[in-house]
Amino acid sequence: MATGQLIDDDPELALAHALVARRKASRIAVVREAAGLAAYHAGEWQTALGELRTYHRMTGRQTHIAVIADCERALGRPEKAIDLFRTADREKLTAEEIVELLIVAAGARGDMGQHDAAVAMLQVRELTSAPEAVWAARLRYAYADALLRAGRREEAREWFARAADLDEDLATDAAERLLELDGIVLDGDEDDEDLDEPRAAGDADAEDAEDADDYDDEDDEDDRDQDDEDDYDDEDDADDEDADDYDDEDDYDDEDDEDDDVDDGADDYDDDHADDDRDGDVPAAAEGDEESAGGGRTGEDDDEADDDRDGDVEPPAGPRGDGTARG
Repeated sequence: MATGQLIDDDPELALAHALVARRKASRIAVVREAAGLAAYHAGEWQTALGELRTYHRMTGRQTHIAVIADCERALGRPEKAIDLFRTADREKLTAEEIVELLIVAAGARGDMGQHDAAVAMLQVRELTSAPEAVWAARLRYAYADALLRAGRREEAREWFARAADLDEDLATDAAERLLELDGIVLDGDEDDEDLDEPRAAGDADAEDAEDADDYDDEDDEDDRDQDDEDDYDDEDDADDEDADDYDDEDDYDDEDDEDDDVDDGADDYDDDHADDDRDGDVPAAAEGDEESAGGGRTGEDDDEADDDRDGDVEPPAGPRGDGTARG
């Protein structure tokens, strides 16, 4: 019940109700039929195809064969829609079901680019007979559309007009198509709003461009500030280098002062010895004793040196490394 009430106004919600019912009663044919039709109106072609085929198997009918063929078209398989039209058991179909299947098959021809063949398929006696039938307006509309696609504009206009005459329930947009062919534009206010939208979009683009320019200006200012900071850092580095040079000069001056102190000490030492030499000469005996003493010490030193040469001297231990590479 809910599916039937919502199928035109809210097909998605209708499909949701139908699928819930199918889960609870999947073996009931009318439930599968409702799910298939709801899926078709919601644009769920594959689901509609499966549900309606199941309905046909469960009932042995071909009630919705035109809907199944249209699902094949929507899934990009127009040749299968044409095959369904050719192989359909017309004894099981009503006149309306046959006409609806014909309309779908002609549309499939048009999908394949066979526009003249589509026009030829729709040239049936039902096109001019039984104008009171519910499907008459739809058949004339389909024929007019096929003529227009085939490039036969004047004939198309005629048949759109004939379809509009029969379409009291506005099942098609034949009247609007007729006005379009006559160059009449409806809903001028809506068209004006559509024309205003590009201007609004252009304004938005201009604002975006201005924002981008402002952002670029900020980037330029940041770059200039960064350059100023870099220059300031360069000046600091130059000052540091000058300071280092000044420190090196100070160190050089300190070394000169130390050298002067050493020279002064050496001069003082020379002055002291010169004073001792002026005080008196060393006695000869003392000189001899000093030489003897010096000679004795020299001999002992020579013996010790010989002993050092005779013995092995162990070299000092060096640093040890295992030679293992890291990483």
